[in-house]
This record gives sequence, C-alpha cells and structure tokens, in this order.
Amino acid sequence: MLDITTTKQAIKSRLTRKKPQMDKLADYEVLIIGAGIAGIGMACRLQQLQHKNLFGHKGAKKQKQAKTQRFAILEKRADLGGTWDLFTYPGIRSDSDALTFGYNFRPWLDYRMLAAGGDIKRYIADTAREFGITEHIRYEHEVQKISWSSTDQLWTATIKNHASGEVLVKTAKFVVGATGYYDYEQGYRPHFDGEDDFRGRIVHPQHWDNLDYNDKKVVIIGSGATAMTLLPALVDEDSEQCARHVTMLQRTPTYVASVPGDDHAIDWLSGKFSPLSKEQVYTALRARNVLRQQGLYKLATHAPKLMKAVLKGSVTKELKGSGVDPKDCSRALYARLQSLGSTRLRYTRQ
Repeated sequence: MLDITTTKQAIKSRLTRKKPQMDKLADYEVLIIGAGIAGIGMACRLQQLQHKNLFGHKGAKKQKQAKTQRFAILEKRADLGGTWDLFTYPGIRSDSDALTFGYNFRPWLDYRMLAAGGDIKRYIADTAREFGITEHIRYEHEVQKISWSSTDQLWTATIKNHASGEVLVKTAKFVVGATGYYDYEQGYRPHFDGEDDFRGRIVHPQHWDNLDYNDKKVVIIGSGATAMTLLPALVDEDSEQCARHVTMLQRTPTYVASVPGDDHAIDWLSGKFSPLSKEQVYTALRARNVLRQQGLYKLATHAPKLMKAVLKGSVTKELKGSGVDPKDCSRALYARLQSLGSTRLRYTRQ
C-alpha cells in the first residue's frame, strides 16, 4: 500500500536537495598518495596532459581554475621508490623483465632485464626528474584521513607532516591511491612454537638493515620471489659477505625456470647499420615479451601436464653433470621437512 506521507516527504527532499557546487575551488585537481612506481607513473601521465584541464567544468570561472594546482604526490617516507626504497635485502631485483615492468612512455634501454632494486629505484628517480615530477612530491607527508563531499564534489585529505609535526587539510577533485599492498611498518610475522628458545636472530627481509650474515648458517622459510632472489645472494662468494650454509624450507614445491638475466637484442637490432631506433626496437621487444608471457600462461592453464614436463625437463637439463638427481632431491627435501616439524625454526640462524 502506498504511503502518501512518505512519498510527499521524498519528493520534497528531492526538490529541495542542494545542487552540487561544481565550480568550488580545490587545492589540487589530483592528489596522488605514494611516490612509488605507480604514483610516479600517474604523475607523468598528468604531466603529459599538462595543457588540458583534466577535471574542470565549463561553468567554472577561469580565475578559480588558475588558483588550483594540478597535482601533488604525498609520500610518507623520506624518499621516492616505494617498494624499491623499502626493501634492501641482498639480491633484491625485479622478478619480471624490465621491458614490460618499466614505463612504456620511458623505455628501459639497459640490457639487464632482471634489474636490481637499486637500478629500478634510479630508473624511477630519473623518470621523475625528466618529467618534472620531483618538485610536486611532498616527502614525510602521511595521509591520515580522506573524506568525500557530494555537495562540494571534492575530496578532503587530512595530512600529517612528520618533519614538522604540522597537520594539514587539503582538498582535491580526484584522489589516486598508489600505496601498494605492503604493510610498511611491519611485514607478516607468524609466531613459531619454540622460538623463545632460539638463540639466533629471526629476521624479516623487510627489515634487513645491513644484517651481518657472513660465515653464518641460515635457513630461509619460504620459496617465493623474495626467497628466490635472496638465496643466491647469500652464498655469492664474490660479494662482501657470504653465508657458510643456507637451507630453504618450502611448504609447497615451486616450479622454477632458468631464464637469461640479460638481453642485448636492443643493441643488436638498433646497431650502426640498422634502420631502427632503440625506441622502435624497444616497442617490438616489449610486445614480444608480453605475447610470450601470455602464451606461457595460456599453456599452463590449458595444458598443465605439458607445462610441468617442460619445466621439469629444463631443470633436469640444468642439473646435468652436477651429480644431483631432481627426483632424489625432492624426496630428501620432503623427508627433511617432515622430520623438522615445528622445530625447524631452531635452524634459522646460528
């Protein structure tokens, strides 16, 4: 049954509702939270559109638009780079090729495809300087709260300047969250039974801080991307430090493929007698890598047994002549994990 009173109130509310103030002045057109690879990339895109009024409206007054700054990047840390500034453990690098990992508007022209963390951070910093982004970054500025006003059609951000202790309030027409997915204060740290009796150090790679591991025994718990890059670096005899012995403990076996870390194709194909520029070769090689990755993914999802055979076959080939049988290695590792149980933490570091 229709409630006439409620209907009248709804119609009255609709007719008397405040219209959005589309020309209300904002401090910024865009606020970007985070100065990592995503935040810098977004800012570069905005710089490429610098002659356009991104979110202006025809009814807005020109003098008001002129007072609104285009964008700012708010970064809680003291430097840019995000992940590549936070993580400093030995061996940190990209786990995908730099041609597809980097910005397509600023080609990665170095031959090192599995780029080291420091090189990636420099690439981000160089990109920021080249596109005039550095001056727009506000370091040690933490966004503590954001709220949206439908009436004003604006975002309001409460920001703390950790350098001065000052709390600021800024408005923007658009907010981009480029904060990543890591907890920068504390990485995931499970509790292990018996860890209070452990006499060594328990270290999360996120908080490495120039750890002394030289001539020590180490156990890495996990076999993901971090472990894959950390382990070879710990036993590198040419580095300043080298662990005495390193063991990786894994819950689930990981398929591993050995791929080249360097790719000189850009230099070869854009050489002295080539009609192609480095940028043109980059575009072609980037497309090649994207198609290759998509193809491998499709193969793995549609023919998993075939993909498994290919990966295991390549590992067997790599180990040929080493005296190590992949099958025996897998069985020995499984038995070792079973015997360690909850006491495996005792062997983490000594």
